[in-house]
Amino acid sequence: MSLRSVLVVPARRAALAVSCAAALASSPLCAGCGAGERASTGGSGALPDDTDVPDTETPTAPDAPGCPAAVSARTTVENARGTLVGTLVVPAGCGPFPAVVIIPGSGPTDRDGNQVAAGIEPDTYRLLAEGLRDRGIASIRYDKAGIGASASAAPGTEQELLFEMGADDAGLWVKKLRADGRFATITVVGHSEGSLLGMLVARETEIDGFVSIAGAGRPIGDVLRDQLEGLPDEDRERANAILDQLEAGELVTDIPQSQVFMSLFRPSVQPFVISWMKHDPAVELAAVTAPILLLQGTTDLQTKVEDAERLAGARPDATLVIVEGMSHTLKEATLSNASQADAYTDPGLPVVPRVFEAIEALIREE
Repeated sequence: MSLRSVLVVPARRAALAVSCAAALASSPLCAGCGAGERASTGGSGALPDDTDVPDTETPTAPDAPGCPAAVSARTTVENARGTLVGTLVVPAGCGPFPAVVIIPGSGPTDRDGNQVAAGIEPDTYRLLAEGLRDRGIASIRYDKAGIGASASAAPGTEQELLFEMGADDAGLWVKKLRADGRFATITVVGHSEGSLLGMLVARETEIDGFVSIAGAGRPIGDVLRDQLEGLPDEDRERANAILDQLEAGELVTDIPQSQVFMSLFRPSVQPFVISWMKHDPAVELAAVTAPILLLQGTTDLQTKVEDAERLAGARPDATLVIVEGMSHTLKEATLSNASQADAYTDPGLPVVPRVFEAIEALIREE
């Protein structure tokens, strides 16, 4: 969920201000590490994050005196490399509750939806979790591998990082919730890059519902070509030739040393790009068997309404919700630079209510 040049160029011409380009420029193994350690800012009705509530998986006994209050607790799972750390939010009441796993977008994104080193701090995922809690829906959100408290869960080098590792990690959280008797259904909510990761999770792990928010509808190679249209002719032709090779599964050694080329195509990130290119979101979505909700904002500078429509075309039975005036951070914004900047940097701006309404409606149907 990165924003690189959005704030310095006209909104409609922000050719490189999209999540995938920024993801490669700021991978979880470099800039932005430590973002997940920032304390939650709280807010109206907010619970303190990571309280000393035990990470229990024991449901409340039927004869317990009353029902528990809402809690926000630190929780962990282990992948093949280390410990992933997240926040489990459980609503007030006795349950069992519907629950969601929030899969984050691209780049060094922490569990709250922030990239502090880049000045991107909308707290989108924290606000999403709190809004769902208030509607009786539990959630897990987590620091990506290599970020914040999940630093140990990343591969040792960037060259070892593969796209599917993100799906494997998300699947661990789904399984954790599934094993917890407090939760009746498990829905995956994937934002931006997390949308495609959620589709891969659904292929390997039982889920009760899938929500794609601002998910790309085209393969990453096509998205990158579209992003790079604004480059000078010679650079654009070179970039397209590199993309052709990567799509063929071939590593490219001769990379121009400019910032754009090294951000997107440096040798150490090419295995990740190649693994990402294997997946067409429309094809992957067609294989999801759970009920599907597709959410897309009209003032999203990183993902287009056409992407959501392409996904809907792959699954005509999915519910497509186009939210007028919603930005990539799920906050209301116009296409002006100032409004978009606020949407990416002001944690006080709320998530658009339509997001909660649509997710709640899907969960009621599961």
